[in-house]
Order: sequence, then C-alpha cells, then structure tokens
Amino acid sequence: MEEFIILVGSAISGFSVGDMIIQLIFLVFLIAIVVGTILFIVKFNKRNSRLNEIEEKLDGLLSDKENKDL
Repeated sequence: MEEFIILVGSAISGFSVGDMIIQLIFLVFLIAIVVGTILFIVKFNKRNSRLNEIEEKLDGLLSDKENKDL
C-alpha cells in the first residue's frame, strides 16, 4: 500500500505548472480551430445567400428593362 501512495505522489508531483500551461495552450489552439472553422462556414453561407439575393435583384432589373424596351 505504501508503494502505491509513493507512486501516486510522485506522479502528481511530476506534473508541473509548465505542463499545465502547455496543455492550456493546446486546448485554446484546438478551440480556436473549431471556432474558426464554424465562423468560416457561417461567413461562406451568408456570402452565398447575399450573392443569390443580388443575382435575383439583377435578374429582376434586367427583365424590367427588357419589358420596357418592348
């Protein structure tokens, strides 16, 4: 039993503040990748919908102009 306590104690003391900082940096980096990907997809969808709206307006204007020319 004493050996187990010593092994657990040495494992806990082996985890330093530097290790925690590195783990936090990697966690923040992983979260940034996920958030960046989501924001990219959302912006792409908004841009695509805006382009579709502009295309519809332009088609309407062109059809109105063709109707007036007739």
